[in-house]
Amino acid sequence: MVHGASILSDGRRDRASVAGSPDGGGTRLLAVPAALFTLAQLLLVGPGMGLGWDETVYVSQVTTHTPAAFFSAPRSRGVSLLVAPIASWSSSTELLRVWLAVLSGLGLYAALRSWRGLFPVRVTATAGALFATLWVTLFYGPQAMPNYWVAVGALVCVGCFLRAGARGSAGVLWGVAGGALLMALMRPTDAVWVTIPLLVVALGRRRLRVSTALLGGLAVGGSAWVIEAYAWYGGLGARLSRASEIQGGLGWHFAVDDQLRSLGGRALCRPCDVPMPPLFVTLWWYVLPVLAVIGLIVAVRAGRTARTLTPLACAVTSAVPYLFLIGYAAPRFLQPAYALLALPVADALWHLVKKPGGRWRPVPTALVALALAAHLSVQFAVLLHTVGRTTDDRRDWAGTAGELHRLGVRPPCLLTGHQAIPIGYYTGCSSGATAGNNENTTVTEIVRTARRVPVADLGVPGRTPPGFARDWTVHRVNDLVVRVAPPPADR
Repeated sequence: MVHGASILSDGRRDRASVAGSPDGGGTRLLAVPAALFTLAQLLLVGPGMGLGWDETVYVSQVTTHTPAAFFSAPRSRGVSLLVAPIASWSSSTELLRVWLAVLSGLGLYAALRSWRGLFPVRVTATAGALFATLWVTLFYGPQAMPNYWVAVGALVCVGCFLRAGARGSAGVLWGVAGGALLMALMRPTDAVWVTIPLLVVALGRRRLRVSTALLGGLAVGGSAWVIEAYAWYGGLGARLSRASEIQGGLGWHFAVDDQLRSLGGRALCRPCDVPMPPLFVTLWWYVLPVLAVIGLIVAVRAGRTARTLTPLACAVTSAVPYLFLIGYAAPRFLQPAYALLALPVADALWHLVKKPGGRWRPVPTALVALALAAHLSVQFAVLLHTVGRTTDDRRDWAGTAGELHRLGVRPPCLLTGHQAIPIGYYTGCSSGATAGNNENTTVTEIVRTARRVPVADLGVPGRTPPGFARDWTVHRVNDLVVRVAPPPADR
């Protein structure tokens, strides 16, 4: 048996063992889960779902029909670049959804291709299908959010890193750099957590070319975020400190139970004081690490440890901050971990249903098939419930925007208060906050703006209005209390 440490330090034996497998070089099968992933997004999520809070922030940076929303310290510009080919000239949410669905399918295909030669193609295709059919993957695939793209970048980077070995070809090294760049462009801190095991191996074994590609990708992808830190936040340390503050203060927080609670279809669990979902909804989450460990045992016995241990290690490091360092949860945070774990899980499933000689094991095959069918049923049920609820919420924002237009709050205009950022996007207004995570203006500036353009403060029943809006005209719009400043002409 070959020990994991020796295999991790030299990937040549791994690549040679797979090269001899009859289906190791095929890649056409990998297009199947990618194409079905795109189709499922269009059918199950649908292009008609409006933009969410975070999406409005990212999209507004590149649109011409609405002012740019405040861009807080943790955010990065990658998503805005991703949507720019559509959002820069069109306000159609439907067109943007189709663009992102197609792009996410192509991204999955490219990510799976980067693992060719490391696993039999049936294992890689199964891994892609497992990841693509999670409700969280389908839900966020067509959305202007960064986490799915961090997962794609992680798959590309880790796969090409393993293929590079001690001396990688130029193409594979570009893959390492490109995957790291994509992750850093979307979420620089996530990129660092994902690549910790790769950096340890590459620097520890003095693999200069691989180390240069990895560090170069991280540096180029994160450069804009670092430049902004010095331009707007007073330096890198100040931006990291502000990002930590916005996220509730990074430190020891046991958020494993919060992540479990979010699996019932909550986009954000903050504070996560909701009941735990039924066991059948969260059961896959308990089974996932068990199957991943089985996949590792299979790999060790077969003398191909590196290609399983490496994605496992990167999955663990990518999940650490979201399980133990922040005090809230969102299911999308763990997408990179799910993508990387899918490979050893798929390997374990094929080992369970097939004998070494290639013959099927009838009983395990039937059990695995039933378990997968039940798993898919649960995932699609949670997905449809989440899509329905989310679509209704965002339709309410659009309805509120229509009522604000009727009240005379039309662009150019300014909204403050409760949910001012997303409703401001739908209304075509700027949004302002004098305190909190999105603080970007002052009371004096709001009052000055109200002398020139329509301004409205949004609140909830029972909330004490801010001093500057107490004498403004009060309206009830859906569940909101809206105070509209006197028209500039009246002043």
